[in-house]
Amino acid sequence: MAVKQQKKVIISCAVTGAIHTPSLSPYFPATPDQIVQQAVDAYHAGAAILHIHARNQEGKPVGDFETFGYILSAIKKRCPNAVIGITTGGANGMSTEERFSVIDYFKPEMASANGGSMNFSYHKLLNGVEHTKYDWEREYVTRTYDNVFKNTFKDIEYCLRTMVASGTLPEYEVFDLGQLNNLAYFKKEGLLPDPIYIQFVPGVMGGYPASNENVMYLIDQAKKLLGDNIQYSTVAPGRRMFRIATFMALNGGNVRVGMEDSLYIKPNGELAQDCAAQVIKIKHILECLDFEIANADEAREMLKLKGASKVLSLIHI
Repeated sequence: MAVKQQKKVIISCAVTGAIHTPSLSPYFPATPDQIVQQAVDAYHAGAAILHIHARNQEGKPVGDFETFGYILSAIKKRCPNAVIGITTGGANGMSTEERFSVIDYFKPEMASANGGSMNFSYHKLLNGVEHTKYDWEREYVTRTYDNVFKNTFKDIEYCLRTMVASGTLPEYEVFDLGQLNNLAYFKKEGLLPDPIYIQFVPGVMGGYPASNENVMYLIDQAKKLLGDNIQYSTVAPGRRMFRIATFMALNGGNVRVGMEDSLYIKPNGELAQDCAAQVIKIKHILECLDFEIANADEAREMLKLKGASKVLSLIHI
């Protein structure tokens, strides 16, 4: 009798993001060199995919090619086989054109593609911080109370066409149920390349609440709308990250950790000292549950990525 081979689990690490600010943790990777070092360490700890945002020397999220190029080329030089994914979410205050321009310029193996417009607020993030390290932080955070994260149908179509032309796999960031309907529309229009890879993002203020029941409902609805052959993962911001990630793996998905999503290593509020510590913890949890962890080449095969050698724009920076 043939033994059915279990699907391996992909660990992604979202290193820095564009939400947390340097004053929230002394371990947060805020500068370009800190982002590079923590990305490299996360890869060697077991993360097959590195999800990258760019920040300047003061830790402020930016989208310029020079800073992105420095970070991406430094990671590629030290981890030539890592799967590098780039954000198109950018940061609050960036134009749609600025957010998407990095795809056409760098042509990464994969990149985030947001499922729709939404209220996206983290205005209370610094409420417990009396003095910030940099002047930009508090205004950057508080203005999100009046922020709409813009991803119209026109924006999404432009993003998808740019990714297809660049050979980049979209990683669909789904914050709410209605965004699955948006993706179903684009599937009918023939604009979703194979495979369809969804990153569920419950728990953001303005999106779907994070719970096991809600995650299961999103998976069920995604399969009904987009087909049983979809692949998926989850992001769970804050102290619930590890339990939601484990639940996702137990239900056929992949996992994501990293300081973009959570600053913690334990639910009691203990801070993670780096992203690698979070990768090591989720890897240990999964291996204790008898899951095998996919390496970068296995992740490429599972997601049908074009391969690191074809990301030519990073080689020459």
